[in-house]
Amino acid sequence: MSNNDLVNDLYNPNILINLGPQHPAMHGTLRVMARINGETIEDAECEIGYLHRGIEKLGEDKTYHQWMVYTDRLNYCSALNNNVAYAMAVENIMGITPTERCQYIRVICMELSRIIDHIICVGVNAMDAGAMTAWFLLYNWREEAYTMIESMCGMRLTTTYARIGGMSYDLPDNFTERMWKFCEEFPKALEEIEGLLNNNRIWIDRTKDVGVIDKKMALDMGACGVILRAAGVDYDLRRDRPYYMYPDLEFDVVIGENGDAWDRYLIRMEEMKQSIRILKQCYEKIPSGPLWVDDKRVQIPAKMDVYTKMEVLIHHFKIFMEGIDVPPGEAYTAVEGPNGEVGFYIVSRGGPKAWRMRVKSPSFINFQAYEKSLVGYKIPDAVAHLGSVNIIAGELDR
Repeated sequence: MSNNDLVNDLYNPNILINLGPQHPAMHGTLRVMARINGETIEDAECEIGYLHRGIEKLGEDKTYHQWMVYTDRLNYCSALNNNVAYAMAVENIMGITPTERCQYIRVICMELSRIIDHIICVGVNAMDAGAMTAWFLLYNWREEAYTMIESMCGMRLTTTYARIGGMSYDLPDNFTERMWKFCEEFPKALEEIEGLLNNNRIWIDRTKDVGVIDKKMALDMGACGVILRAAGVDYDLRRDRPYYMYPDLEFDVVIGENGDAWDRYLIRMEEMKQSIRILKQCYEKIPSGPLWVDDKRVQIPAKMDVYTKMEVLIHHFKIFMEGIDVPPGEAYTAVEGPNGEVGFYIVSRGGPKAWRMRVKSPSFINFQAYEKSLVGYKIPDAVAHLGSVNIIAGELDR
């Protein structure tokens, strides 16, 4: 380097910095390379690949039952959504329709997961901006929701609750009463959070007109979920491509205007209230009846029959050791996850394993829009913006 080049470099106002790949503000192993002028970001490039686990390839190596546990590790804040979406894809290839009771339980699982995921997003985003009280208040209710999930399946975070054709367990005896109490008390906590944040000057300054992803950018980038609706696009898979019992349930799709971090916060708060509304309707409408579909190809025998009947023991052994036999076919099934469209594309050539397995994860899609929408903002804005996008590294890299 010549002396002139050295002088020019010393006086160059542009500096390259790295946010991540491992940093408390990054919410996972991801890296943002930013070229800054002072504190203003003039250009940015995002890099992933720090948490690659080959989860889609594992879906082609494990049996359909065995791979269910890997769906928990995608978005681990809302594992139940992934369980259900994957089970639905396999069931579509096999031509199986779950029982009405099973469908209601799956809706309950997905809406509880939506609440948990939004609690994490709002609470951590507020904590990143300095609002510690909001996080502590919300964390208590997150734990209550996890305790309900634990009573359903014995696990809190990585649940593996869904099964192809049913669920691993039926609801415990006191679950609906506990869920009703949660639905009655949790909205009061949301009102308290809104009282802390909605008129808070610091919170408004940190989120209003920050991280704007407008309608054109959202559509061009294929954004989904809260990001898409915050930009003013009225789209929700639960209403527009309905599945399970959603056509029989009343709820509102919440739409924003500006596509900024403030709108995304408001939408998540309102969506939690709409999830409570859905859960209350499930409480009133859930029927009794069988949990499992009456199909010997997938139905897991009752434990007592396994212990006492030889032919049932053999059937149980074949399901878990050899796997279920899925006929040739393909299916793409998507649900409206907390962060957007969660989809599974499966190609079967027959047998107990998928020939091709692909996952459409909202974090991977939405991260593209994050990169493009950083330019012109300050470094602290990048942190608030990322928190509002709610990237989960487990489904970002897969």
